[in-house]
Amino acid sequence: MTDLITITLGMGCYWSPEALFGAMPGVIRTRVGFAGGTTAEPVYRNMSDHTETVELAFDAAIVTYDELLETFWNNHNPYNINGYKDRQYQSLLLYRDAEQGELFRGIKSRIEQDKGPLDTELAQLKTFYPAEGRHQKYYLKRFPNAVDQLRRLYPSDEEMERSTLVARLNGVAKGFLNLERLLSEMEQWPIADGQRDEMAAIIRRIRW
Repeated sequence: MTDLITITLGMGCYWSPEALFGAMPGVIRTRVGFAGGTTAEPVYRNMSDHTETVELAFDAAIVTYDELLETFWNNHNPYNINGYKDRQYQSLLLYRDAEQGELFRGIKSRIEQDKGPLDTELAQLKTFYPAEGRHQKYYLKRFPNAVDQLRRLYPSDEEMERSTLVARLNGVAKGFLNLERLLSEMEQWPIADGQRDEMAAIIRRIRW
């Protein structure tokens, strides 16, 4: 498999952004968590100065930084997130190295030519702390039958969290993707025909 690139971003409550990006071709894995602050081991009920963030692993041969960051800025208001603004719901881009930071700044500058100044903080990622399991793929987990069916493919929570299919179905559960588009995309996935057929059969059995 092509080496994946990882980015971390905050754009309000992390449930919807995880579903939004999880629905995009080229995004291979998603998970939600906390980052950007200074306190060790934050949790949802005590995240201190951290921000709700989404971590994306993507294949740059399929989806680009530009496409991802355009989606980022087109789907939240950096000035007023979720009705109020504090560190929990910060508009935030966290880069992993100097090269990624320069890419972020360049894309931000380009988009600001059309949108005007964007009140998004750019900073170096120090540590990403995964959120508790109940927050991962939140919208999909509102459909217990979907989770039960998918356990046939992904018995452990870690396998569920890392699954591209589960990320897409979280997007389906939120309404960012429909099943026919997903099944069509799966035809291009680098997996064996038998595995693809098994996935498709499980998808069709889910009671939404």
